[in-house]
Amino acid sequence: MTISSEHADSVNTGGLRNWLLAPEPRGWFQSSAQQTHQGWRKFSLHPLGLAGLAIIVVLIVVALAAPLLTSYDPIVQDMAGRLAPPSASHWLGTDNFGRDVFSRVIYGARTTLYIIMLVTVIVAPLGLLIGTVSGYFGGIVDEVLMRVTDIFLSFPGLVLALGFAAALGPGITNAIIAISLTAWPPIARLARAETLSLRKADYIAAVRLQGATSIAIITRHILPMCIPSVIVRVTLNMAGIIITAAGLGFLGLGAQPPWPEWGSMAASGREFMLDSPWVIAAPGIAIALVSLAFNLVGDALRDVLDPRGSE
Repeated sequence: MTISSEHADSVNTGGLRNWLLAPEPRGWFQSSAQQTHQGWRKFSLHPLGLAGLAIIVVLIVVALAAPLLTSYDPIVQDMAGRLAPPSASHWLGTDNFGRDVFSRVIYGARTTLYIIMLVTVIVAPLGLLIGTVSGYFGGIVDEVLMRVTDIFLSFPGLVLALGFAAALGPGITNAIIAISLTAWPPIARLARAETLSLRKADYIAAVRLQGATSIAIITRHILPMCIPSVIVRVTLNMAGIIITAAGLGFLGLGAQPPWPEWGSMAASGREFMLDSPWVIAAPGIAIALVSLAFNLVGDALRDVLDPRGSE
């Protein structure tokens, strides 16, 4: 007896659904898949979060496929076609050096993603480690680490980043270091608060009685419990990271010309904003749209990953 392909697909789909909804998972892989499925179902209930996620996915695709989306080099100048208005050949017009604005916005997305990824890789583990160590050990360790954190938090993030960037010198690498130095304290504070509520839990006391070391307790039992909150915090911080990076670029302390970066593009276009508004409008809209997208995704993730947020 033969089974049609449509029937087989429905059987496979039903089997996968039953596997994801099984009341008793068999193994860690099925358990992880079920948690991911449940998280996605909760996330999909937030239409604004889905819209923000769609914008981020488009940003990633555009950054990866930049050479396929435009035939113009974002660096090559054409003074004969400077400040040309939007047209069929230049969708967003050209800047004061005759470079295609659409091409520079697309390639600028690569710079933005590069900054976001490196800053996240630096600040998330650093803030998580400092916060958990401070909250678990307490005493003098907590005092020293939190006073250092308070020093960083006492200054506005953008002002502090400007100070570090000015001291380190212009350049995208120094800008990433400057942003990272100002972005970790809120994460450390959050991780410390989570650790303070976890270190007196019964299961931590049981593990400690079994002879587990402090390092083992922190890495195996406390850090994993803090990660969801840190993910939400980092996602919500993305907008601030993007705006700070754009601010450094706007002041000439970020990515250096002629490499396209949204902040430096806005800085070069401010002189022509009345006669040629597209030069500054395109990167400005890109900064606002991507920042809004990360905020929307962060709000949705807060409801998905933080059970207290849905109460």
